[in-house]
Amino acid sequence: MDRAHTLIEALPYIQKFSGKTVVIKYGGSAMRDVELRGRIIQDIALLKYVGLRPLLVHGGGPAINAMLQQLGVDSRFENGLRVTDAATMEITEMVLAGKVNKELVRLLQMYGVSAVGLTGKDGRLLTAGKMKSDGADLGFVGRIEEVDTRVIEVLFEGGFVPVIAPVSSDREGTTYNINADDAAVAIASALGAEKLLFLTDVPGILRSVEDPSSRISNIHSSEAYELIENGTVSGGMVPKVRCAAQAAESGVAATHIIDANMPHALLLELLTSEGVGTLIQE
Repeated sequence: MDRAHTLIEALPYIQKFSGKTVVIKYGGSAMRDVELRGRIIQDIALLKYVGLRPLLVHGGGPAINAMLQQLGVDSRFENGLRVTDAATMEITEMVLAGKVNKELVRLLQMYGVSAVGLTGKDGRLLTAGKMKSDGADLGFVGRIEEVDTRVIEVLFEGGFVPVIAPVSSDREGTTYNINADDAAVAIASALGAEKLLFLTDVPGILRSVEDPSSRISNIHSSEAYELIENGTVSGGMVPKVRCAAQAAESGVAATHIIDANMPHALLLELLTSEGVGTLIQE
């Protein structure tokens, strides 16, 4: 009976989100654990099977770091951003567009879901420009200048799940590494997505970092900025929360910050009445 109740509870959410676009940003430490990665991919496959249109944007920092170390390439950071020279850019593209992207495609297809791996270069999905941070030259680190979603719409119409690596190029063909959170926001906004979900390693926005039970379930985007200003949100959560608020202000119906370490957090957040993370809306 408990199992039947769970299915019935999910029904109105399945009806509400059927045919709607859901963008999922996945990366960081949540990608290291093989078992956890399998559960996340399983959730995405289930969302596809019950009628949603999931799209996965991924990072791959740990895999990039491992490859740079293996090849003896040193990393340097400015204001928390990796300075990306030509050699680092070549390795980054190889890891993100090759190893990580194709592994995620493989896992989705193990669950019977047809998936296609892309970068921002494909179909001119993302056009980039050079980014500078407080005047520092970061090398081949880019910012998104334009989004063209035609290739994504074609894939959706064909029944595919797009899996996107945040590597792109400018109008002259120079390759840039794009922050995966920024790529997810830009793509979700351009698609007018119903949901944008950030998979993190925290339960959501916390009023007290030391107390997981202090999670804020729902918040307005303006309140999110206030929490950044008063220091409630700090450290690595600042860019994540800022991205979530920006997405809510840019046409995404709702953004969510959830803990990827919780088993089946995607399903619990989308298909139950209580949810398990923080929902941010305009």
